[in-house]
Amino acid sequence: MGGSSSAGAGAGGAPDAGDAGAGRPRVRIGMDVGGTFTKGVAIDMRTGRLLAASTVPTTHASERGVSEGIVDALRRIMQSAGIRAGDIDLVSHSTTQAINALLESDTHKVGIVAMGVGPEKGDVVRRTRLDGGSGGGKGGAPAVRAGHRFLDTSHLITEEEVREAVEALRAEGAEAIVATEAFGVDDPSNERFVAGEASKAGMLATSSHEISGVYGLEIRTLTAAVNASVMPKTLEVARYVEDAVRGAGVASPLMIMKGDGGVTSMDTFRTRPILTVLSGPAASVAGALLYLRIADGIFVEVGGTSTNVCVVRGGRPEMRYVTIRGHPTCVRSMDVRVLGVAGGSMVAVGRGRVSRVGPRSAHIAGMRYACHAAEADIAAGELVLVSPREGDAPEYAAVRCAGGATYAITSTCAANALGHVEEGDYARADPGAARAALAKLGSAIGGVSYSEAATSVLQTASFEITRAVTGILKEFKMRREATRIVGGGGGASVLVPFVARQLGMAYERAEHAEVISSIGVACSMMREEAEVSVVDPSPGRISEEHRRVRAALVSRGAVPESVVIDSEFVPEKSLLRVTAVGSAAMDAGASSAPGPQAAPGGGGPAAFTPEESRRRAAEAMGIEEGSVDLTSEFDHHLVFTGHVATRRLFAKRNRRSVVVMDRYGRTKLSLGNARVLLGGRLSILEELDDFLESRPSGIAPRVCLVNDAQVMDFSGLTSPAHTLEAVMAELDEGGGGGRAAVIVDMS
Repeated sequence: MGGSSSAGAGAGGAPDAGDAGAGRPRVRIGMDVGGTFTKGVAIDMRTGRLLAASTVPTTHASERGVSEGIVDALRRIMQSAGIRAGDIDLVSHSTTQAINALLESDTHKVGIVAMGVGPEKGDVVRRTRLDGGSGGGKGGAPAVRAGHRFLDTSHLITEEEVREAVEALRAEGAEAIVATEAFGVDDPSNERFVAGEASKAGMLATSSHEISGVYGLEIRTLTAAVNASVMPKTLEVARYVEDAVRGAGVASPLMIMKGDGGVTSMDTFRTRPILTVLSGPAASVAGALLYLRIADGIFVEVGGTSTNVCVVRGGRPEMRYVTIRGHPTCVRSMDVRVLGVAGGSMVAVGRGRVSRVGPRSAHIAGMRYACHAAEADIAAGELVLVSPREGDAPEYAAVRCAGGATYAITSTCAANALGHVEEGDYARADPGAARAALAKLGSAIGGVSYSEAATSVLQTASFEITRAVTGILKEFKMRREATRIVGGGGGASVLVPFVARQLGMAYERAEHAEVISSIGVACSMMREEAEVSVVDPSPGRISEEHRRVRAALVSRGAVPESVVIDSEFVPEKSLLRVTAVGSAAMDAGASSAPGPQAAPGGGGPAAFTPEESRRRAAEAMGIEEGSVDLTSEFDHHLVFTGHVATRRLFAKRNRRSVVVMDRYGRTKLSLGNARVLLGGRLSILEELDDFLESRPSGIAPRVCLVNDAQVMDFSGLTSPAHTLEAVMAELDEGGGGGRAAVIVDMS
């Protein structure tokens, strides 16, 4: 926690020649580029073993930015574990570049080329001109400076018209062009034409339909403008990182983490950097899901400067639309609550008490923790109040020692003073030095003991986390006694056990907690999601979107046969959401998630065994494992049925819960009372037809289809006949050799 550098990960170094029966390891490198540290890991994808880890300071101030820290960590990892460049299958990294640029207003001016027919000009201009040229300005909206031009599309727009608009915007200082048109998601030809002409003119360009397929000209335009405003910076960062990794002799594919927990190609980072917003927090959650295999719980990652809190239900994180500085966007990411308190948070003193802990950290102040100094130096020093940054009030407690060295008093100091951090933990420090520092703090806040001062620090520091966890429990109707908190990050032992004790909840510290975010980056699958506005999603339209998203994922490096597609229709929003997940091209034979068991013969880490999957399905249903049956099994999916008996007054009621899981323990579908239709195409359609006819007239029940390739949810279709048609079309498509299960909701 105090700026330590690198070390082997306790995995025994490089494997023997016969390790896992497969000779040299097949290594994935994961790099989490944080605000304070860049942490890297090497994982052998044959065995799931963590081979090595390294932590170095993030090189924000370097001429070549964070790339220097990435390569430094990479070289240390390779040397520590004896990894050769040819052993590396994939390098993935998270990034803070896009979000930091937006939060710090380090953005570039964009030029918006809006299009519409002449009579609608006033409306289109109003909906696409960012207020005052500042991204809205109100409510903390993104600081995006933008010029604006309108093109009338009641006639075919010409190259000359577009060039004039682009050159005028360039003259006003725009460095990237946004092409946007009402209903451009239905016919993007004009947006593509404008973006193409802008590219010919040497300008970076993005189109609103590339960012989102939903209607809503204002939000789509703003999201595209935010994306374009950071493109010049991310283009430079991408070049630096790629050059640095290649310069280190690594020729394997380089991927980047997105905010939804999947990885994608660096081309995506260049053209759609907004998708990487919140990739850092998503990395830690991905580690919890893929490596730790958390099914249900609240994951709390405590770093040096901030803490990430995320709920996991049924092996899946919650997703939400990203809000940047108070302004909503079209981009979806994991629902991670980022809090300004962590292991390195400094202690503010006011009116004779601990007034707050954070948001300033020792890392921001450029100080070491007091608990990392010599006890004698701290005991002989004096308590001072400092300003971590220029302009801050002098209210943060530190100890100034002889010779002028000043050490920050942090939450990690408080936890070590109370003996909460065990020997060997990443956050472990000298308890004597910690007690000496907290004793000085205690004297300054009313003459209390070091233990009272330390307890006050932890209570204050944990308040935000406790409030966030309590809010999640209430929001998702989770029972406190049945929910566990899992701690990750280098500061997990500093604050999370304290929070768990305060709330009376079970606590578990993640294995390899200090580098769990880097593990998440290394283990993540490729992921592509599209949302389109559809009033009535016909089977043909659904199939079209499936093909489009699948093609997009494959074009970015996924193995075609590894791609699994899910679709969901949200009727209240007239929104069709299609998600594709697949393995990176060099890793077709390996699982996406290394775990405690390896596949026989070292052919890749094992997915969940049927027994492990059954156990997780029972957890999801809330019943005994013996009451769960494996009803149907596909290449990528398992269908479980649970027999549940409930009583209502004096009547006994039997129902069947159905849970569909993928091979890696992630719940794809869960219904409390449902029926599974199996057999050939004809028998399934006959049973489904009989079921639909038995339902109240005109009401389309929820019907889902599972096969080798995908889970499709047909909820929200307009009629039973339409539902039958959609299922028939998918069965006729013949995915998975024609094998399928249809699940109908009986509730």
